[in-house]
Amino acid sequence: MGSVVGVPMDQRLRRVELLLLDVDGVMTDGRIIWDAHGVETKAFNVKDGHGIKLLQRAGVQVGIITGRISPVVDLRARELGIEILYQGALKKLDSYLEIKRRTGLEDQQIAYMGDDVIDVPVMRRVGFSAAPADAVPEVAALADYVARCRGGMGAVRELCDLLLKGRGVWQELVADRYEL
Repeated sequence: MGSVVGVPMDQRLRRVELLLLDVDGVMTDGRIIWDAHGVETKAFNVKDGHGIKLLQRAGVQVGIITGRISPVVDLRARELGIEILYQGALKKLDSYLEIKRRTGLEDQQIAYMGDDVIDVPVMRRVGFSAAPADAVPEVAALADYVARCRGGMGAVRELCDLLLKGRGVWQELVADRYEL
């Protein structure tokens, strides 16, 4: 288990400059709902969104790589200030390599959360890989970290908090802003 053999988790977390996320099954619970007019709906967890915003405030970029194309994902990305957005990415590794080229980041500076076999090629490359609690077994076995929460139910927030704590900025970021 783990994508960087021999490097302790806290060191890998400190290196992360970009978190990439899948959508269906990670940012959502994996359900796709269409109304009678064919309009797609997805439910996103507000705590996941807040975790993303906290991570961005700490200087970590966030991006999305998803196999489907959905206007709802465009809206959610805009709402969260996510500028790195690849939809229709059936070969996610191609999108990942393009993101690396565009950002100039190395594998060890990137984390990724996925839940299904389409995510495996990216998870094998990144410096830190994660999966929600309900990921398929092959993905959970590969992940450096398996969240206690399910996809769309706080898994992204859990990973964001882990990254913030691993970078040593959680207390400063949260206590000053929210007077904990």
